[in-house]
Amino acid sequence: MASSELCSRPCWFSAISDEAPKSMAKRERGPSTTMQVWKRPPLPNESPEPTNRTVSAMATHATRKSWPRAAPPCEDAGVRAFDRTFGAGFLATVPTAPGVYRFHDAAGTLLYIGKAANLRRRLAQYRLAGRRKKERKRRALVRAAARITWEVCESPLAAALAEIRLIQALRPPRNVASAYSFLYPFVGLRAEGDELYFCLTTSPAAFPGVDFHGAFRSRDVTREAFFCLMDLLRYVGHPVPRHRCRRLGTARHSVVRGFRRLPAGAAGAWSAFLRGESRTALEALALRLVDHAGARARRGEIHAALRAIARFFEEEPCALARVRAATGFADYPVPQLARDLLFAQTRHR
Repeated sequence: MASSELCSRPCWFSAISDEAPKSMAKRERGPSTTMQVWKRPPLPNESPEPTNRTVSAMATHATRKSWPRAAPPCEDAGVRAFDRTFGAGFLATVPTAPGVYRFHDAAGTLLYIGKAANLRRRLAQYRLAGRRKKERKRRALVRAAARITWEVCESPLAAALAEIRLIQALRPPRNVASAYSFLYPFVGLRAEGDELYFCLTTSPAAFPGVDFHGAFRSRDVTREAFFCLMDLLRYVGHPVPRHRCRRLGTARHSVVRGFRRLPAGAAGAWSAFLRGESRTALEALALRLVDHAGARARRGEIHAALRAIARFFEEEPCALARVRAATGFADYPVPQLARDLLFAQTRHR
């Protein structure tokens, strides 16, 4: 029997029972330890024992827990500033018709001119101006103004045109759009034999005999495209000396550049380009630059310049041509004061 029991036991049974590892041995219980709990010192109104607090302190604590404090009235600071300056019932006196409104300071100086299809709704936006970045201008106007006046117009288009004319005539310090139309640039061309002159100016009257195109609105876009074009034309033509360019005239913020031996028909092609009729001149210039070794060596700069000129063509000459066609405006070049009026008429059609 003993032999059969030994044979039925696994071979590893004796190893575990005879020599058990230390991790499985029964550990002796060590001396007992007591956890030390830190107690905060008592407050002035309570006893040293936390369970024996005074009745008044417990009542006060329960009251604070169960009854929340009354919240301040929900009123925006911008609303309070608007009502404090113009009166709480100011908007009720404003008509709901389209018109033009003006902000004046305490001394009566005109600060800002705006238009609205609904005067009451538009001025309510100043009262409810929030803290977002795009509403910063409205909050600043409310803080600086002391009086608001308005003029009723017969239609939103009439209000838009009246706003532009007033801004151009009065130039309020807080208005930017349409306030500096006298700085809208023109680009002119003049052909003399085999020489073609390009002129960038805001004073076309100072250059008699030059055929101007414009007026264009963005000075940055127009100026960048002009100088990019002057750099590219050096690869296909020969620059005219500067003293000969000054024969056409001089004016502040004006540039004149000339080139000889440009491809035949360059004057007509660039004139159509500046009128927004065709970009054939730009495409022909790009093809000539492909065949020029110096241009290929600077292909990164050449591509950037071509993109700048193409952007100018889409944003300025083409946009102006579409507006002239939509309004039937016949005069060309478009006067600086008339440009924004034409675009306003197109937006309100």
